[in-house]
Amino acid sequence: MAERNPQSGFAIRKTLFVWFAMAIILVVASMLYIGSTGRPRFIDRNLLPSEKALSVYEIATSHLKNTTQFQSNNCNPEDAILKLYMYDLPPEFHFGLLDWKPEGDSVWPNLHRKIPNYPGGLNLQHSIEYWLTLDLLSSTDPTRPNPCTAVRVTDPNQADLIFVPFFSSVSYNRYSKVIPPEKISLNKKLQQNLVKYLTSREEYKRSNGRDHVILAHHPNSMLDARSVLFLCVFILSDFGRYNPNVANLEKDIIAPYRHLAKTNINDSAGFDDRPTFLYFRGAIYRKEGGNIRQELYYLLRNEKDVEFGFGSIQANGINKASQGMHGSKFCLNIAGDTPSSNRLFDAIVSHCVPVIISDDIELPFEDFLDYSEFCIFVRAADAIKEGYLMGLLKGVGKERWTAMWERLKEVDRYFEYRYPSVRDDAVQMIWKALARKVPAIRLKVNRLRRYQRFGRGLKESADDGNFPIISGF
Repeated sequence: MAERNPQSGFAIRKTLFVWFAMAIILVVASMLYIGSTGRPRFIDRNLLPSEKALSVYEIATSHLKNTTQFQSNNCNPEDAILKLYMYDLPPEFHFGLLDWKPEGDSVWPNLHRKIPNYPGGLNLQHSIEYWLTLDLLSSTDPTRPNPCTAVRVTDPNQADLIFVPFFSSVSYNRYSKVIPPEKISLNKKLQQNLVKYLTSREEYKRSNGRDHVILAHHPNSMLDARSVLFLCVFILSDFGRYNPNVANLEKDIIAPYRHLAKTNINDSAGFDDRPTFLYFRGAIYRKEGGNIRQELYYLLRNEKDVEFGFGSIQANGINKASQGMHGSKFCLNIAGDTPSSNRLFDAIVSHCVPVIISDDIELPFEDFLDYSEFCIFVRAADAIKEGYLMGLLKGVGKERWTAMWERLKEVDRYFEYRYPSVRDDAVQMIWKALARKVPAIRLKVNRLRRYQRFGRGLKESADDGNFPIISGF
């Protein structure tokens, strides 16, 4: 037998070691490469709209890192409590109104690349159409961290409700003027085209729009179309400029304004740390039901520790109002041209106990929230009695005020609009409010379908344009 060469054995072992080392290096390198090229997160902070155009992001994202509400788990559409079919309306009805230009044949922006800016200033207070549409567009994205409250479905037959993504508040705010040689405004033209589009759809005809959700948060939005689409579910700021046969609590939703004041994060300024007793800053001379502002101004302007003055968005008005509310115990929310205003929601996020003097006000989510736990309600007839209001508020006392202040810090999350949305914020609360309407809507629609398969039913009469009117809805 030949004698074994020790040098050849060493060479073999050395070769094996080299190959083993190279294999490890390749595995590690491949893992690093995969990690660097993996699927990006749903939203890149650098892609958010500029703070100048949309200051809400400064507020909305500032406390996401510290909140336990932020959900990192992906959404399973089967867990959603509300399924919505959304019409693919042309961009001229939604993001095109924000000067967004579509790419190719898509009618929707690519939210991974760029989120269209929303106009700032007072436009923000009626921006619910923007937040709800963004949330619905992202609802089927597997990378989104959002809650599973509402999800978009592609089959209208699987939907609880039909979502109509018309940015009616932007349309009114920006396009209400007639620009020659046109005879009507773009806002009016869009409403006319929307009515034609909806009434031609089979989804609309099967219920006469009873399961359709229309966004009309600005009090003057949808002025021309509301009387035609009155059977739809409206999402509104209040009912001040609506006929009760067109809009009412039975079928419609009241949604909060997007507040303009900064959220009072980590608020530790209690009763003794707020030097102003009662605060109001805004327009004092108003028309319609707002005359009470003027009466209260003359009653309260000389009271000690009361700040009641004129104010507007001009000359850094929003920051001044934020500072004033953050330093006040009570904040007045008085009826103006309409029963509601964003001032109530500014007070809530400032943790300044709201004093509501508006007899006809309707409040968001009141079937869920007891506003008397953190607000004080005063009838208008009592408020204008000399000495009544100040006597009432001075009788509240530190202990009761502190309990209301603590409750404000608990409920303020329900009035925050964010993107991405988080659990129990305003977007999710609106979806939940709509979900609570679904059983009653379904009952109405199913009753209408009783005779639809036989004889002259709902579908045939709808095709003729003779929409049956059902009282009470």
